Amino acid sequence: MLSDVKTRSILIQIVLVAAVAAFAVLLVHTTFANLRARGIPVGFDFLAMPSRIVISEAILTYKSRDPYYWAIAVGLANTIFLSTLVIVFSSILGLIVGIARLSSNPLASGTCRVWVELARNSPPIVLLIFLYSLWWKVLPPVGEALNPLPGVYASMRGFVVPDVSVNLSTAGLLTAIALLVLGMSSLLVLRNMISRLALAPAGLFLVVVALWVADIRFDVEWPTFTGSNFSGGNELTPELSTILIGLTIYTTGFIAEIVRGGILSVGRGQWDAGHSLGLSRGKILRLVVIPQMLRVILPPLNSQYINVVKNSTLAIAVGYPDFLAVMNTIISKSSHSIEGVFIILGVYLLLNLTLSSAANWYNRRISIVER
Repeated sequence: MLSDVKTRSILIQIVLVAAVAAFAVLLVHTTFANLRARGIPVGFDFLAMPSRIVISEAILTYKSRDPYYWAIAVGLANTIFLSTLVIVFSSILGLIVGIARLSSNPLASGTCRVWVELARNSPPIVLLIFLYSLWWKVLPPVGEALNPLPGVYASMRGFVVPDVSVNLSTAGLLTAIALLVLGMSSLLVLRNMISRLALAPAGLFLVVVALWVADIRFDVEWPTFTGSNFSGGNELTPELSTILIGLTIYTTGFIAEIVRGGILSVGRGQWDAGHSLGLSRGKILRLVVIPQMLRVILPPLNSQYINVVKNSTLAIAVGYPDFLAVMNTIISKSSHSIEGVFIILGVYLLLNLTLSSAANWYNRRISIVER
């Protein structure tokens, strides 16, 4: 039996996996035994205890008497919120900068090239510290806040923007979802019987009807300056604004180069074919080049999105309470360092694997199927 190459390779792999697993079990058992011998608490029971820690800003509602597990959830929500904003903004800006890099206008292409080179050759931590140090030197006091857009104010205390709240009833929401699901199912069934041009208006009409049935009301609270500060609206602190702007600038430089490479990967014949059909350069780019480019840029783009999640840990340098910052505080306060490190590794692994799975699913959807 051992003379068979396939059987022998399977046995060798089983032995290697068993040896690694045995070493891991021995390492964990020895570590926990040593910790217990020294009187260091071991286990995850501490997660249900009151945290008694302060989180300066949070997306979710948080109080210091909440348990540790909720403090971890609040830090994780901050990280997801920050990473999502950076991914959205850097993707939009990266697409624009990447296209502008190929522009025949020397000012546009040169400016975008400077952006890309500075972003790609600067350590992100240096960029964040530089932006944070400029915050109180460039922006005016809150009483003289800049007003670049209606309802948007910028000062040394951060940005203040309008607050949009959504009011809806549970019954109306469930009815709207049922109506939307039923309508979309009907459209999918009838899609071979009606014109494709009518599908989009019909779907939009269904969405409008569903919103009307749900009785959704949007309330906008505009910030107003009263006394010595703004009241109303949402406040973006200097810490959140710095990490958001810094990571967006940094990530945009990489995404722009990915987009530029994707555009150059599409053959010149595609442009010539579009011109022969009378399409403008913008339409050729939107209808011909970008759909083909997506298949090329998606794998490296996914890597950049994963890097965004990992780079969000740099928020600790400017004092924004992301997941890692919260976990560092929890480890220091509870003395459960081993368990805290396991939680940190597990959470970041889960986030990155989720992003990777979503990108792989979309990549399979848009890939060319050969027959």
